[in-house]
Amino acid sequence: MLSTLRPATGSVFVLLAALASCSGPAQPTDSRRVFRYNQPESLTSLDPAFARNQANTWAVTQLYNGLVELDDSLKPGPSVARRYAISPDGKTYTFWLRPDVYFHDSEVFAGGKGRRVTAPDFVYSFKRLLDKTTASSGGWIFRGKVIEDAQGEPRDTAFVAVNDSVLRIHLKEPFIPFLGILTMPYAYVVPREAVQKWGKDFREHPVGTGPFRFREWDEGNAIIYHRNPTYWKKDARGQRLPYLDAVQISFIQDRKTEFLTFMQGKLDFLSGIRSGSRDLIMYPDGTIREDFRGKFRLQKVPYLNTEYIGIQQDPANLRGEAANPALRDKRVRQALNYALNKPEFLAYFLNNVGKPGSSGFVPASLPSFSQQLVPGYTYQPQKARQLLAAAGYGPGKPLRLRLNTVAETKEFCEYYQKKWAEVGVEVDIDVNQGAAHGELVDNGRAAFFTRSWLGDYPDAENYLALFYSKNFAPAGPNKTHFRNARYDQLYEQANREQNVQKRYALYQQMDRIIVEESPVIALYYDEVVRLTQNNVQGLTPNPMNQLVLERVRKE
Repeated sequence: MLSTLRPATGSVFVLLAALASCSGPAQPTDSRRVFRYNQPESLTSLDPAFARNQANTWAVTQLYNGLVELDDSLKPGPSVARRYAISPDGKTYTFWLRPDVYFHDSEVFAGGKGRRVTAPDFVYSFKRLLDKTTASSGGWIFRGKVIEDAQGEPRDTAFVAVNDSVLRIHLKEPFIPFLGILTMPYAYVVPREAVQKWGKDFREHPVGTGPFRFREWDEGNAIIYHRNPTYWKKDARGQRLPYLDAVQISFIQDRKTEFLTFMQGKLDFLSGIRSGSRDLIMYPDGTIREDFRGKFRLQKVPYLNTEYIGIQQDPANLRGEAANPALRDKRVRQALNYALNKPEFLAYFLNNVGKPGSSGFVPASLPSFSQQLVPGYTYQPQKARQLLAAAGYGPGKPLRLRLNTVAETKEFCEYYQKKWAEVGVEVDIDVNQGAAHGELVDNGRAAFFTRSWLGDYPDAENYLALFYSKNFAPAGPNKTHFRNARYDQLYEQANREQNVQKRYALYQQMDRIIVEESPVIALYYDEVVRLTQNNVQGLTPNPMNQLVLERVRKE
């Protein structure tokens, strides 16, 4: 553990000494104002065009801003855009920019001083995201949504700088979740000067507008940010944010070492704990054990992630045993749902971190969720046996299936296997490496598979898109190749519906179709466990599991 941390710790001492010059003589620097968190998964880039996973997203969120941002209730609101308007037909979005947002001081600007952000900067940033030479994974946030040419490519006029302070985005048709999509890190603004100077090395020379400025990246050891002394946001008392002087990101890969480091007070925050540590600090009912009460704050909060089992509906790419037609019988799919005791599973394996998947596919943390209006599957083994018998399976003709999964969920699958066996279904478990598993699923070669869907933005459309027939994998997220004409009609209607309650009603109709047809088994709606040291204030969780540090204090 010490050898892992030593280089990062050394960097911190050197860099903290320089903070006094950044913060000014009235703000003496000490370690209590350095926020330290760990990133066990690899972090590949500090360029928001590559913010495709949590590691990259958390890191770039501290450095950049977008036109809009999510509030604590996951509603989009102003950020760099001080206000915005949507045309009555839902196709034109106009943003009026704040006049006081500046890029960080950098050698790429004249005199090393950051310049003001203008509408052309957003036009550049968005077109860069779509440029094939950038090779960003984020172009999808605009493709198929903004106006296109005859070849289906976004037009140059999709993004228009009316002047330095006004930006317009033109959609080809209404898409109500679009404002939420613009809160994603992919849509953060970057300066042309820095990208042109550094090219692909912009990943390690970031220049943003956010509450912290990049200082150093010792790959594999630590990333250091310093406070941005000219950040444009202020608190309710008029004090300039952020409150912290610095952020240190470490890269301890071993989860047990990570937890020990937190318990030693060398990390301020942990998100997500593995089963061994979870059992150590939590009872099966999810409450904290006496030995740890008062030593830190534990929060169990909703997470926009649905864990599920997918059932391939398209036999085109299935071969051999996987081509078993049984899974294309709705009664069989429903029986597999009824056979699982989801509350028992959560208590036994996850210390009740998560909510049973007892409604549709849309997770419980979204406002359109309604278990009453979208009743799902409860544990009814006798009903499962009846459905299997109606489909022609029973003691004389057992149903045999193969479930594809990864090593991390093998133990979970053994539990499902046991419950299915109790209703007469014999299931073998096929464990693959993550990449191989993903390829099997994406290419339609797995008939029965485990998967999860972590929301890109907080709207049920992002989940329901998994069942739209034009989104077939591998090009889209519809991994089960579910096809239903009524569902498609409702999906398209919902994307045009500007009345929130009417749109939610459409979402619920769609989710009821998913429950009835059962192309998936919704196992549970995830939650995340967050541990925070007692002296940390202002770290507010939300279902996106964002890490927003601009209002965090250490006392």
